[in-house]
Formats: sequence, C-alpha cells, structure tokens
Amino acid sequence: MPEKTVSRWYAVYVKSRYEKKTSNLLEDRHIETYLPLIGRLKQWSDRKKMVEEPLFKSYLFVHTDLKDYFEILNTPGIVKFVTFEGKPVPVPDNQLVAVKEFIGGYDGEEDFEHLPELREGQMVEIVFGQMKGLVGRLVEIRGKQRVMVDIEAVGQSLPINISRSQVRLLKNGL
Repeated sequence: MPEKTVSRWYAVYVKSRYEKKTSNLLEDRHIETYLPLIGRLKQWSDRKKMVEEPLFKSYLFVHTDLKDYFEILNTPGIVKFVTFEGKPVPVPDNQLVAVKEFIGGYDGEEDFEHLPELREGQMVEIVFGQMKGLVGRLVEIRGKQRVMVDIEAVGQSLPINISRSQVRLLKNGL
C-alpha cells in the first residue's frame, strides 16, 4: 500500500525581486503559495506611493507534499528550498499564523480584567487567539492593554502587537 503523504508549508528561497512573479508562476501550475505582503510608502523625487512588498525579501511559502519538489525547483525564480541537513524543512503552522497575525492584526476578543504584570525583556507565551502556543520576548509595553512581542519565525524576528490579556509570563521569564 503506498505511503500517504501530508501537504505541509515549506519556505523556498527565490531570486531577488522575483517573489510576486514566482508566486504567480507556481499558482499557474496549481501549487498553493503564500507570499506575505506589507504596504510601504515609497518616495520618489516627484511623488509618494503606497506599494506592496514582501515581508521576507527573497522568500516564498509553498504548500506541498513534496511530490511537486522538482517542478517547484524548476520554476523560474526559485533558487532552493530552505533545508536542514539537505532535506526541506516544513514551516510550523504556528509560525505562519504569526506571520498572518502580524500582517492582518488581531481579530479576537479582548479581556482586560486580569492583565498580567510584565516587564520588557521577559519571555512570554501567547495563550489565546490564533497564535496560541508561540513564545517570544516582550520588547515593549504599549499603554495598559497592548504589548509588542518578538516572535522567531522563519529565522527572522517578527514583532507582534498583541493584547496583554493574550500573554502569560513564562516561569523562567528572563
């Protein structure tokens, strides 16, 4: 009986400034992609314009069970899969959720009754919402109800603006 393969998200490294084009080429081949884009205000000598740029320059996420491994690698713009010991490494779902959260903002319910006592530099765990289970370092307290937490995602630090009610101090908080 053939072994069942599970589709997972993988990060691929692409040629500089080819992220959108490569994503479109993969989508044309019916390979699901995720390219996190953020809006940035660009200044030219004669005008300003809001443009969408990749959050992670030269990276793109593909959802595959690796049966399309060589088709993905042979797509113009793809340089390589992100690997460990020569094997493609799946991106944990919670890291992609963190990326989506960063781009889209928090859409859960707030509970401000029992806010935890926190200090900058402490390690915290997100205990509610889509990013539940992620761990990061508290980098900024923003008023009484919001905090900035740096989450490690795809080898890069990703700042998340989140409600204090969604985090708890880890026992070994520093």
